[in-house]
Amino acid sequence: MLSQRSKYALRAMTMLAASKPGDLVLVADIARQRKVPRKFLELILLDLKKRGLLHAKRGKNGGYCLARPANKITFGEIVRITDGPLAPLACASLTAYRKCDDCEDEKSCSIRRIMRSVRDASAAILDKQTLADALRKS
Repeated sequence: MLSQRSKYALRAMTMLAASKPGDLVLVADIARQRKVPRKFLELILLDLKKRGLLHAKRGKNGGYCLARPANKITFGEIVRITDGPLAPLACASLTAYRKCDDCEDEKSCSIRRIMRSVRDASAAILDKQTLADALRKS
């Protein structure tokens, strides 16, 4: 399940993707237009900036803009930054693998196999869909 943090991040990032490349957008404007609590949004945007998805400028004419073109930022990348690995279990994760403490035989574990399929299906969709895709009208 997608956390509120990821939902807010995706709302903010799609708004930034819709703005002209290089134009700075104020946090207050994003918060108001996308109905996101400002203080929470500030923390989310800071994380996205630290991970290289956003540029920021402080001060009177400051704000945020995408650090890369919208067609180069995927939903999967944003969700991993805000929520962590896509896998529902650590043993099914590619990026944060950890063996289950109560698993007797990981190779024959049907739960792990199915959760790996869930992870793979989610990644196949989220890693293919970009911010630019989200802006296109169906």
